[in-house]
Amino acid sequence: MSDTIREQAAKALSEVEQVTAVILPEPVGEVVPLESADAPVAAEIRKRIDEIDMGDTTSIIEFGSSAQAELQQISQSMLADVRNKDVGPAGDSLRNIVTTIRGFSISELDVRRERSWWEKLTGKAAPFAKFLARYEDVQGQIDKITDNLLTHEHKLLKDIKSLDKLYEKTLDFYDELALYIAAGEEKLKELDGRDIPTKEAELKSAAPDQQVIMAQELRDLRAARDDLERRVHDLKLTRQVTMQSLPSIRLVQENDKSLVNKINSTLVNTVPLWETQLAQAVTIQRSREAAEAVRAANDLTNELLTANAENLQQANRIVRQEMERGVFDIEAVKSANETLIATINESLAIADEGKARRAAAEIELKKMEADLRDTLASAKARKDGVGDNAGTAVPGA
Repeated sequence: MSDTIREQAAKALSEVEQVTAVILPEPVGEVVPLESADAPVAAEIRKRIDEIDMGDTTSIIEFGSSAQAELQQISQSMLADVRNKDVGPAGDSLRNIVTTIRGFSISELDVRRERSWWEKLTGKAAPFAKFLARYEDVQGQIDKITDNLLTHEHKLLKDIKSLDKLYEKTLDFYDELALYIAAGEEKLKELDGRDIPTKEAELKSAAPDQQVIMAQELRDLRAARDDLERRVHDLKLTRQVTMQSLPSIRLVQENDKSLVNKINSTLVNTVPLWETQLAQAVTIQRSREAAEAVRAANDLTNELLTANAENLQQANRIVRQEMERGVFDIEAVKSANETLIATINESLAIADEGKARRAAAEIELKKMEADLRDTLASAKARKDGVGDNAGTAVPGA
C-alpha cells in the first residue's frame, strides 16, 4: 500500500468515528389529539383544520397531499440511493483482496519441486522465479485494490451523511402527517358532534319548500364527511409506510457504517500486515534458496570424493593386472599352437588324399589305354580297310 493511501486512510479514521457516533432520534409513536396537545402543537393542528373546506371537495381530496408528495420524493430518493450505491463493488474489493492473498499455492513455494515436462516444454519459470513474479503482481494488485477501497470508503461516508439528512427529513414528514391526522380527526369530531346534528335540526325545523334544498346540503355534508374520513385513513396508512421507511434508512446506515469500519480497518491494519507477511515470505524463500545452494555444493563435494575414490580403485586394479601379465598370454600361445598343429595335420591329410587319387587315376588311365588298343586291333583285322587307317593312330601298334 502506498504512503499516500495510508495517509488518506488514517485521515478518514476520524471522519469514520464522527459519522458512526451520530445517534438519530426515535419517532413518536402515537398521534396526539388536539385536546391533549400543548399550545404550539395545538396551534399547528388548528392551522391544518383551517385548510379543510367542507364545501370544497378539492380541499378534502388534497388534504395532507403536500406531505404525501414529499414522502413519495423521499421513497424515490431511497430507491435511487439503493440502486446507485457502490456497496457491491466495495464488498467485491474486500473479497478480491482476500482471494489475491489466498492465491498463493504452497506447492509453488517449494523450490525443490521438479518442473513437469510441460513446464519445461513451454518454458515456464522455475518455482521460486514464478513466486517472485507472483509477488510483484500481487503488490500491484494490492495497491490498486486499496485505492479502490479508499474511494468506496469516501463514497460510503458521503452516503451515510446523506442518509442522516434523509432520516431527519423523513422524520419531519412523519410528524407532519401526525398533525394532519390529528386535524382531520378533530374535524370529524366537529362534524359528527356539531355540524351534522345542527344541519339535521335545521332540516327538521325548515319550511317544506326549503327541506329539499337543506336535505341535499345534509347529504353533501355527510358525503364530504365520509370523504374526509377516507382521506384521514389514507394519511394514517401513509404515516405507517413512513414509519417503516425510518428503520429501513437506519438499517442501510448501519450496514454502511459497518462496511466503512471494515474497510478502514483493512486499510489501516490488515493490508500492512499482509504486506509484512509477504515480505517475510520472500525473505524466507531467498534464505531457503541460499541454503539449498549450499547443500547442493556440499552434496557435489561428497559426490566428487566418492567418485574419485571409486575411479582410483578401478584404475589401480587395471594397472596392476596389466603389470602382472606376460608379453604373451599363455592362453594365446596355447591357442596358436593348437591351431598350427591342426593346420599341419590338415595339410598331411590333404596330401595323402591327393596321392591316393593320383594312384587311382593312373590305374584308370592304364585300363582305358588297354581297352583302346583292343578296340583298334579288332578294327584293323576287318577286310574293309577301315582298320588300316584307324590303326595307324594307335602308338606302338
